[in-house]
Order: sequence, then C-alpha cells, then structure tokens
Amino acid sequence: MKQKSGLTRFLNCNILREGKIIKEDLWIRDGKIVNPEQVFYDEQQEADVSINCNDLLITPGYIDLQINGGWGVDFSIDTENVEEGVRKVAKELLAHGVTSFCPTMVTSEKEKYSIILPQIKELQGGKHGATVLGVHLEGPFISLAKKGAHSHEFIMNPEKGLESIREVYGPLDNVIIVTLAPELPGALDAIKGLTNLGIKVALGHSSASLADGEEAVKCGANLITHLFNAMLPFHHRDPGLVGLLASTTDKQVFYGIISDGIHTHPAAVRIACRINSEGLVLVSDAVPALGLADGSSTIGPQAVSVDKGRAYIAGTKVLCGSTSALDECIIKFKEATDCSLEYALEAASLHPAKALGIDNCKGRLNYQCDADFVILDPKTLNVLSTWIAGECVYTAPK
Repeated sequence: MKQKSGLTRFLNCNILREGKIIKEDLWIRDGKIVNPEQVFYDEQQEADVSINCNDLLITPGYIDLQINGGWGVDFSIDTENVEEGVRKVAKELLAHGVTSFCPTMVTSEKEKYSIILPQIKELQGGKHGATVLGVHLEGPFISLAKKGAHSHEFIMNPEKGLESIREVYGPLDNVIIVTLAPELPGALDAIKGLTNLGIKVALGHSSASLADGEEAVKCGANLITHLFNAMLPFHHRDPGLVGLLASTTDKQVFYGIISDGIHTHPAAVRIACRINSEGLVLVSDAVPALGLADGSSTIGPQAVSVDKGRAYIAGTKVLCGSTSALDECIIKFKEATDCSLEYALEAASLHPAKALGIDNCKGRLNYQCDADFVILDPKTLNVLSTWIAGECVYTAPK
C-alpha cells in the first residue's frame, strides 16, 4: 500500500503572489505552502487530495490589526467572559476571510487592563476561529484634544516612560501593539522601552507635529493609527503625523486606513495611497456593533448608537469605529482608489504582516509560509472559503 504524502494540491486556481495574480497550482503540507518542484523531482510524491478551484482566486488570509469587538462582544468591557468573547469574534471573522487579528482595547479604567489583558493570549487559529496575534492597546496615553471616542476621565501621560505603561497595563506578555501620542511627556522613553520589548508602537489620537512624529519614529515607532482620524489635519507649514507618509525617515512607516466609506473621504484615501503605497494597511476598526442591526451598543465605557451602519457616541455625531469587516473594507477601498485588485488584497494581508514583522510566515503565499489563505470569487471578491494552516475552517453557504 502506497504511503500517504500528506500533500494537498489546489489546481485550476489563480494565486496572488508577490504582487501578481498567476495561474499556478498551490501545494500545501503540514500547514505550510510547499514548492511543487521539490515534491515532483526530489521527493517524487503525489497529492493525497486534489481540489479543483475552477479558476477561483486564492489570496493570503486577511490580517486585521485593529478591531474592538463585534457581534455584541466588547474587548474593552466584557470582563466576565473574556476568552469566550474573543473566541466568538474569532469564529465570526472566518466568514470575512480574516485569518489573524489583534483584539483591540480602547482607553479604559486601570482595573480593566489587569482583568482583561492576561486572558487574551496568543492563540493559533483553526476551525474554532482566526489566529489571535496579540492585543492592540489604544490608549489611555493619548491626547485629550484628539481623544475622539475615548473616555476623557481615563486619559493620562506616560510621564515615567515604560514604568508608567506597566503601572497601567500590568504585564505586557500578551501585547503586540500600543497606540500612543508621541508629544506627551515621557512618550519617547515609553516608545523606546516598548520597542525594546518587541512591541510595535503606533502613533495616534495625537496633536503631534511632524517633528514629534519623526522623533517618535527614530525611537522605534513604525505605525500610525487610523490615518487622518483623531490627529491634526494636514497643513502646509506643519503637516503633522500625516506628513510622515512623505518624510525622510530611515524606515517604512505603516499607517492604518479605515476604508468603510464613512471615516475617510475617497480623495483622502487616494492621496495617502499615491504618496506612500507600501505603508497602507487596511483596518476595520470595527466596534462591538459589527454584525448587529442598528441600535444601542458600546465601545469600552462609552454608550454607542448605530444609525444606518454609522456608529456614534450616543447623543453625539462623534464616530467611534466602523461596522464593516475587513472584506467589505477591501471592496470599498478598491472602489475608492481604482487600484489594482492585487494591491487592494495585499493592503489587507502582506502590508499588515510587514507592519508586525511577520511577513516571513504570514501575508504571503510563498513557499514555507503558513498556509493561511482565502478562496474568493474573482469578480465579486466574496469569501467562498477560508483556510488556516492548510485546513478549511469556513465554507460559505451555497
């Protein structure tokens, strides 16, 4: 009896690889993408399973760096069932092609961090849900003037640098990104300390000048949180954090864009895209109301009202995040910019992977990368199935 090879072959498919959509079979084994030449010529193996894709499109799995919750789950406030809530969102995200994500906590009272943070651990994805990469902490070290939907009573300065960060958050083992305002007292020391721990620092909810932003990048920051939102508007004499897109910094600065058709005008999205195409990262910034009908919801300690898909702080017209998942943002982004299909898909896969420094294993369909991918209808971009580590974890109903 012939020994099984453990190989699965996807044939008659179009693959997004290195910025191009190519007609090529995809081979996977042990959760990784493998080189078919090695299989044919060195190992002389055949696939145990062959899947005919009928000219469908295979793209790297989407990676959402900023999502506050969804389907009624609020990552910043649900202290009683933290792990259950994360699992619920992780499971629901599979239908939207998201294979990895960063659960995001907004500015909260100190006690919330000590309860919630230890319970949101890195977790490999599968049929139970998308991979949890680590927590994104947005606030409380932000500007009062640019607080947006964050609660003003909990906002503070990181005056003692990393020590202030630890005093509020506690252990940082589960943290992957911290958003802060670089102009605050102690912020630059905090950026250096976080970067030395391997935590990515994003600049946002900030009144920072361009000079402040450039100094923060020198100290280790490499991200901007939801560009254009909750920061100084572009000015020709001091372009603020927006100016980092055209700055002469030594390293690539990545920036999140909420392309839900509400948060950012299509012209602003096009400007950012044309100035710094490599740094654009699509994020959902989805709130707990994602997946629910219009009505009342929350984001952290704030009450939220959702009207026609727009989420506002209750009683105001202050936007507090989106109600769109990442797959919808990709479609709206492509419509807004008229960019190539390849670019739109990489903005939600390769670019966030690069921002986190994990593009050696995620965000690509290169050989030896994790077999995290999405099979799409090439015309509508509807998600037909989602795969993590070579396992089908979601199939769209017919």
